[in-house]
Amino acid sequence: MKLTPARRLYALGVILLLALTICSRKFGNLGEPSFIIWMGVAGIAYLLAMREFFSTPNFPKRVVLAGLIVAAVWHLLFLLKPPGADDDIHRYLWDGRVQRLGYNPYILVPNNPALAGLHIPETRTLNHPDVPSPYPAGAQLFFRGVTAIHESLLALRVAFLLCELAIVFVLLDVLRSSRQPMHWVLAFAWNPLLATEVAGSGHIDIVGALLLLVSVAALWRKWRAFAAVAFAVAVGVKFLPIVLVPLYWRRLRIRDVLIAMFVFGLLYLPFLDGGRVHFGSLGTYVQSFRFNDPVFAALERMLPPQLLVGLAVLVGFVCAIWLRKKSGELSPEAFAWPMAASLLCAPVVYPWYLLWLLPFLRSASTFPMVIWTVSIIPTYYVWHLRALGQPWIIPGWIMPLEYGSVAVAVAILGLRHLTRRLRERSRPASAAG
Repeated sequence: MKLTPARRLYALGVILLLALTICSRKFGNLGEPSFIIWMGVAGIAYLLAMREFFSTPNFPKRVVLAGLIVAAVWHLLFLLKPPGADDDIHRYLWDGRVQRLGYNPYILVPNNPALAGLHIPETRTLNHPDVPSPYPAGAQLFFRGVTAIHESLLALRVAFLLCELAIVFVLLDVLRSSRQPMHWVLAFAWNPLLATEVAGSGHIDIVGALLLLVSVAALWRKWRAFAAVAFAVAVGVKFLPIVLVPLYWRRLRIRDVLIAMFVFGLLYLPFLDGGRVHFGSLGTYVQSFRFNDPVFAALERMLPPQLLVGLAVLVGFVCAIWLRKKSGELSPEAFAWPMAASLLCAPVVYPWYLLWLLPFLRSASTFPMVIWTVSIIPTYYVWHLRALGQPWIIPGWIMPLEYGSVAVAVAILGLRHLTRRLRERSRPASAAG
């Protein structure tokens, strides 16, 4: 009996649920081979689901609702597991805590013996305790707000999950208003990275992704001032979306831009120290932090890291300018590609950085980025190697697999585009003959 698209999607949802349930049970041993294998199974199921989304004009609402319910189940399973002992969320908790105690997280160094009394058990294992916080002001204020409600890792993770839920609702509104199929919300909700990096480890990137999507949705409705402010705060969470500035060209008024700049400045107001703005360990991050960075590593042999970071931003800018000129529409790929191009050239590419792309992966041209969200899964193996006492270095086979998969996807996309162009050019000639 031939399965209908809906039944195939149900089956893939069950596979995702099974695979991610097993992953949640192994989450305490993140990156071990059995975890990678089941995450890979989840990733393949997700890619097959994406194929169904592209090939099926529309799924019934009950199928979409069932898909969202299943996704909620595996998110809850990850939420019930504790994050890693030194995951970034421990730093988030520290930053929020010291702000509420009247300190500046851009100045305090967590392992300073004089600050031992400020720690609680959940902050004593934070990573890189020898440097102050690198997170921008928008992220800092989020940490402070959540810890003011409840000072715990669980409170932060619940807050991140609520942001993910908000993305689902905003996406549904965007899809409805733009007359796109509702099933594209599952292209976001079913991505395995959400389970590990939002419900599991808890990463601030999901907050920025929400704000960026809100900005795009507001721009679609021509709420220009609101779109500008949401974008400014998204940049205040992490600087990655700054490369999207060209996409706002002529879509915002001058006053909208000025309001956005004013709001961005206000974010840093609580962190002024003697009239000076501090950026914590951001410079150390650029100078010393490296992970999953093939392009940056190749160029760093010839150029200083500060220049290469500027080059990464420039690549994103150029991509955004080209896409802005190419189309006057607010297409999702126009927001995904510049960030992906900039990340490709960045000194650090952790799996959770790709959370920024997920709300915008719903067109054929974003296929390589869809592949990337799955091909990056093997990088978790580094966490397992570290637990075994080995250096924080990606094994040589991982990056060729990860980026080779993306390159093949780009080649397939380019070949299809070229074939389509050749067919379009041949039609007039055939007609003339």
